[in-house]
Amino acid sequence: MLFIGIDLGTSAVKLLLMDETGTVKNIVSKEYPLYFPHPGWSEQKPEDWYRETISGLKELLTGFPKEDVAGISFGGQMHGLVILDENDEVIRPAILWNDGRTTKECDYLNYEIGKSTLSEYTANISFTGFTAPKILWVRNEEPENFARIKKIMLPKDYIAYKLTGVHCTDVSDASGMLLLDVKNRKWSKEMCEICHITEDMLPKLYESYECVGTVLPKVAAELGIGDNVRVAAGAGDNAAAAVATGTVGDGGCNISLGTSGTIFISSDKFGVDKNNALHAFCDANGAYHLMGCMLSAASCNKWWMDEIIGTKDYASEQKQIEKLGENHVYYLPYLMGERSPYNNPNARATFIGMTMDTTRADMTQAVLEGVAFALRDSFEVAKSLGIPITRTKICGGGAKSPLWKKIIANVLGIKVDVLETEEGPSLGGAMLAAVACGVYESVEAAAKKIVKVVDTVEPEVELAAKYEARYAQFKEIYPACIPVFDIITR
Repeated sequence: MLFIGIDLGTSAVKLLLMDETGTVKNIVSKEYPLYFPHPGWSEQKPEDWYRETISGLKELLTGFPKEDVAGISFGGQMHGLVILDENDEVIRPAILWNDGRTTKECDYLNYEIGKSTLSEYTANISFTGFTAPKILWVRNEEPENFARIKKIMLPKDYIAYKLTGVHCTDVSDASGMLLLDVKNRKWSKEMCEICHITEDMLPKLYESYECVGTVLPKVAAELGIGDNVRVAAGAGDNAAAAVATGTVGDGGCNISLGTSGTIFISSDKFGVDKNNALHAFCDANGAYHLMGCMLSAASCNKWWMDEIIGTKDYASEQKQIEKLGENHVYYLPYLMGERSPYNNPNARATFIGMTMDTTRADMTQAVLEGVAFALRDSFEVAKSLGIPITRTKICGGGAKSPLWKKIIANVLGIKVDVLETEEGPSLGGAMLAAVACGVYESVEAAAKKIVKVVDTVEPEVELAAKYEARYAQFKEIYPACIPVFDIITR
């Protein structure tokens, strides 16, 4: 049997073909545009997602026995607002997770409705990237579009709908909408009222590993697969990546270095950070997790390399970096504002500490270290909750850099386990499909069989001490910059 994982990312859709043993047979990636119609806004067209997904599926299956495809599932960018009309047509471009336009709506939710009330209803407070404030923004700014809404969806769920005809979502992805009663894994009636929507406008809820339906005959015919192929609900990208890294069960930790960066801590029990600096979400295996999310991680390095230096040879640039823990240049990685733990859409990326002898390598190093320091900000919140974290898995595009993994191990002072396969959400999606098809009895069983640690990067005593001193300086920079950020973003 063959299983397909579809990772609907921000820059591209990544499709992975896996057999029942977990062996990856093929990987295909298809890019699509990202639109910034105003500073701080971020949008995509769902039609682009689906077009490239179908194109990618055809390429993925070329040369493989299509009749062996048994299941499909997803990992996907979270929080994006997809709205459909009465004919299930897209009303407007999707407003993405890294969009910062909803400051007014977030202030309304956090300070008029109240953070404690939101946390009671959803286990979380409002962030600009979340879905609920986007709904309020459409109501406030585009009332004609709001009046047409018949169904509200998340990005990956639009693809699931196009494949199956079923309006569905899973509880891990729905947790980031600020519309879900996370503890009880059901829609919050109170939040629906606050957002002026009805529950029937929301998709049906599933666990990530549950089958939502089978591929529509017309889609199956176009792809050359059977129309009995099962489609599982899938998960938000970080929950799907956690499946792929085996971060399931109590006390596991995974760091994802993708477009965004996350620290993901799995738990058997529901729990909430009292300051709501970390998100409290449902997990893909029927349990829960806490997550710290920074909006720009590997995207910082991509921006620095592609747009500023003007090179695609990332490895050569990193070879010039020699003196770890001794850099006097600091970088705040807030290209799209920041979420965890600051919840500040006005934050901006900043270099500080340059002198006449600062080199290009120093600047590149500062970018890598800045992302690691910002991850530690969320790590420190987890430590303050009494969560003992001594090691972590790692995945995402940035995890392919040995240097970055070494920096993270020493900045956080923990062991970093390197996996045989670092494919993240696409692999997690394929694993969820295998569970939905009964190949594995549970997500945990799939992870135990498929996920393999092949190396561990350990912190070095001397280097970790140097980074401890650097982090103490780094964490003073953001508070000092807050007044400046407020001035320049007026």
